[in-house]
Amino acid sequence: MFVTDEKQQFNSRFLKITLDIHIAVLVMSVCAEQMSSSCGSSLLLALPEDIFTIVVGSLTPMDVCTLSLCSKNLNALITSDKVWLAQCESLGIVSSQDLVEWRTGVSSYKTLCKFLWNVKPLMGIWVHQNPELGNVVYVMPGFVSVVGCRIIPQELGPLGMEDGPILWAPVFEIIGDIDGSIAFFLHGRERDCDKLYPGCVKSIDKSCNVLFLEVEPKQRINGGSLAHNKNLAHCNSDRNFSRRICKSDRGHSKSQRVLEKSPVVPFFNLGFGDRRKLLELVADHVRLRAPNLANGLLFPPLRDDGERFQKDVLLMSKRRSLLMKIYKFGEGCNNLQEAHRLPLNPTQMELHKIKKSLGRPNICRGSVSSDESQVSSHKKRVATYFKDRLKFILGKSSPVNGRAVSRNGLSSSESKHSQFQEFLSSADTIGMTLCAKSVKLFTYRAWPNMHDNQFALYKLPTPLPATGQEYAGLWGGTFGWPPGRPTDDKPGKALFFLSLSYEESEGQRILIATKILEGTHYVLHPNGSAMFVAKVDEISSDPFPYNDGASTSVDVKHAYIGDGIANGYGFRYPGSKPGSLFVIQNGLLAFVWKESKAVLTLQRLNLQELLKKGERVYALPPIVNFAYLTKSFSNVFTGFSNTTR
Repeated sequence: MFVTDEKQQFNSRFLKITLDIHIAVLVMSVCAEQMSSSCGSSLLLALPEDIFTIVVGSLTPMDVCTLSLCSKNLNALITSDKVWLAQCESLGIVSSQDLVEWRTGVSSYKTLCKFLWNVKPLMGIWVHQNPELGNVVYVMPGFVSVVGCRIIPQELGPLGMEDGPILWAPVFEIIGDIDGSIAFFLHGRERDCDKLYPGCVKSIDKSCNVLFLEVEPKQRINGGSLAHNKNLAHCNSDRNFSRRICKSDRGHSKSQRVLEKSPVVPFFNLGFGDRRKLLELVADHVRLRAPNLANGLLFPPLRDDGERFQKDVLLMSKRRSLLMKIYKFGEGCNNLQEAHRLPLNPTQMELHKIKKSLGRPNICRGSVSSDESQVSSHKKRVATYFKDRLKFILGKSSPVNGRAVSRNGLSSSESKHSQFQEFLSSADTIGMTLCAKSVKLFTYRAWPNMHDNQFALYKLPTPLPATGQEYAGLWGGTFGWPPGRPTDDKPGKALFFLSLSYEESEGQRILIATKILEGTHYVLHPNGSAMFVAKVDEISSDPFPYNDGASTSVDVKHAYIGDGIANGYGFRYPGSKPGSLFVIQNGLLAFVWKESKAVLTLQRLNLQELLKKGERVYALPPIVNFAYLTKSFSNVFTGFSNTTR
């Protein structure tokens, strides 16, 4: 709502000036405190609690922690729940109502802020190139947790997009404990049973754009328990939280600093087959059968029925407690005394078991199809042969008995095997880890260039609407005329998800509609391709076809010249044909191809709300459930997701 009354505008400006004054007082007091003067902090401490909370609410959690270290009196004041509730609200991950519910599961709002601060970079849409129909994982709040949900390629149901349930499957969960520490669970399904695969969160960069699933070697301390790496999952107190974001390495033990060193051979340097083998071995070892309660709600439904919502919150709280107990003590262990008798952390696998498993002929159990793996292996051997021969022709290697030999005297396979053995020799145990990193990626028309042999998901920036970029964001729709036309308003149409973003091209602003999900049975267009590109600075004079001879006309707000996707040079390189983008009534967009009169109708989506009304379906086996790397042009999820939960 826009404020037009002059008095209200004056009050708003006065409030802003007042806040600026208080912030200035805050800065002065901090400076004064640093100069060993007591009067600066006295001014700040003299503020009423509500005013102090408003002032501190304009700071980041890092600034608040820095302020708490200035004096004992300030530290005592900043530990107030009001201060940290305001910080939780400023992060904007969950609503104020949900924060009150989440507070029952943690020791304080400061602890809750620590968890939210850690997981905030993960929120949003993550994608992968394969399968070509779309691989969209949306990370959203659960209950003192965040949940990665895969949107299943599907057709639009008879109830439409707003009222019809959208199909989704769980991929992973990150759950916060009572002290703010983090537990990671990968979801999967094997032998017709839902499974959970516990692991650790290694690190989360604040500007992360790639989410890796890896195996990390770990060592025991003096033959005892495992020493965990420095990561956000094991800051075990509010005080450590303050130290972590205020001081770089202080507060960590000597053993932790030793183990913070990266292994001699990073996991991503191993061969693809070795990486997949290790992931499947660890997943097979740490696999837990999901209890009935653990198969319950992963995130709260809509607040339509208050009484039912409270019951759901209670069930989610019990589910979270059960999962944390399993994560800490393992299956069938109920208390800490029993846990001390266990030989190992339930999220880890010992080295001698790894070597024993590596001796077995067939250990790749996470593949969707063994025939598919054999075909892929055969193609890889053929490709490797020709690659080695090409290197020999170029003088970069010399063949010995048909094998390419590198300059250090080892063949490529021997070199990879040496790295594999070196990776294993640097640890007593290995465990599965989730690592969110910031990686330099090249993009073309808002779609990142992805590696096809990394077990990873890629962050898809979803810009928010702004002045001059009113249509940015996530949109969904189908091919067909706008709703209201009886002859075309039928279910069974493929559901498309498009990410709309703006770019500058040859001095003009263009709106790019990138396809991230396609609900057809067999893919029509490459994943990440531009379904249309509109020049938002050029007005189209084409009439809207639906208005020709129709009893009820469509109200066209704006029309722009553009080009829509069309057949080109094979599947990978589509062409384009001219068309127009129409902004029509009820906030809808409609792109019309000029020649064929085909129309793609879109509406803005709130994916979190859709998932809360959606239907859960069965997941894939664990490793391919995280990242499906096999090239596919059909809906690989239908065989696993045809039965809803």
